[in-house]
Amino acid sequence: MKILIINSGSSSIKYQLFNMPQEEVICSGLVERIGLTNPEIHYKSKDHKIDRVCMITNHKEGLEKVVKLLLDEESGVIKSTSEIVAVGHRVVHGGSEFSNTVVVDEKVKAKIKELFTLAPQHNPANYEGIVVAETIFPEAKQIAVFDTAFHQTMPVEAYKYAIPNKFLDEHNIRKFGFHGTSHKYVAEKARIHLGEDNSKKMITIHLGGGCSMTAVKNGESVDTSLGFGPNEGLIMGSRSGSVDNSIIFYLVNNLGYDLNDVNNMLQKESGMIGLTGCLSDYRDIEAEAEKGDEKCQLALNMSAYRIKHYLGGYIANLNGVDAIIFTAGVGENSIVLRKMVCESMEFFGIEIDEEKNDIKARKITEIHSKNSKVKVLIIPTNEELEIAIQSFQLLN
Repeated sequence: MKILIINSGSSSIKYQLFNMPQEEVICSGLVERIGLTNPEIHYKSKDHKIDRVCMITNHKEGLEKVVKLLLDEESGVIKSTSEIVAVGHRVVHGGSEFSNTVVVDEKVKAKIKELFTLAPQHNPANYEGIVVAETIFPEAKQIAVFDTAFHQTMPVEAYKYAIPNKFLDEHNIRKFGFHGTSHKYVAEKARIHLGEDNSKKMITIHLGGGCSMTAVKNGESVDTSLGFGPNEGLIMGSRSGSVDNSIIFYLVNNLGYDLNDVNNMLQKESGMIGLTGCLSDYRDIEAEAEKGDEKCQLALNMSAYRIKHYLGGYIANLNGVDAIIFTAGVGENSIVLRKMVCESMEFFGIEIDEEKNDIKARKITEIHSKNSKVKVLIIPTNEELEIAIQSFQLLN
């Protein structure tokens, strides 16, 4: 059974075509820097590898280029779109309505649209992926896997906000958490790699364009840094992460901003872009910092500081930690940021081996020193495989 997985991020599209249940990857690729400078499309199958820089201004254009590669007479892997039995989609925000994987119908699409305001950089892209896929693959089942599902195990003290009870009781305003598919995948891989006795208390750190951390106890999420919407917690590519809400009122009441301006600023003009002035990609930021750019160096310092802040809190709430896992594009590839996060953490028993850390991981890699009491791992995430597994299970 051929299942195509589409993972539309805020500025990227990851895709993989699987033969299930064998979990065989027929082809895979990435469209990155959508709407930014020098967008790229990457495609890899058994016999072909393609890397191109091309103009891609939005997700629709990106998905159309992906399909052209799949159908290409020379390098493609399918002859007809009818070969695709199902298309699995990552959807960031499922609210309280979706705690499981579902087949997409009009009601599901309507609910995803309702949640645009809570995930403005993601749910619209996820929705666009579904709509385009329905047109291109009319015979395939469209399946939605929600990032919020893994975090449904959080206890009430972790997901409830200290605002009047009616807002939870009547309006379901609470922490939902995101990146759940990624956190679930790497946590399960870590438990297999380390054994259950050595992985009862873990902290998974997902660092990409969006960033989040999750405290995992006995394989279940018990707290996570992203909240009601995907703007709480860590400093991200263009999102601010946690800020004092008094700033919002000051901007509106004293500086003349309207709420839409503030929301746009916090979602699209803050984070690393706001701190550096123009850059959101950690590769570019690290390169400029190495050249002596003080803004870029400060942005990296602040990012590492915020991650450490959450590490300390989660270690306290877990009453210790067995393992820390770095994952996603930045977590897997940024030698610099992993070092900055783990240095001066000896009190917690965290110590990395700089030689082991000097790697862009493509497989599960241990980077802790021999004296470290805490295991530190890089585990490449594979949200696409997790979505394929859940999609196949739903159909069978």
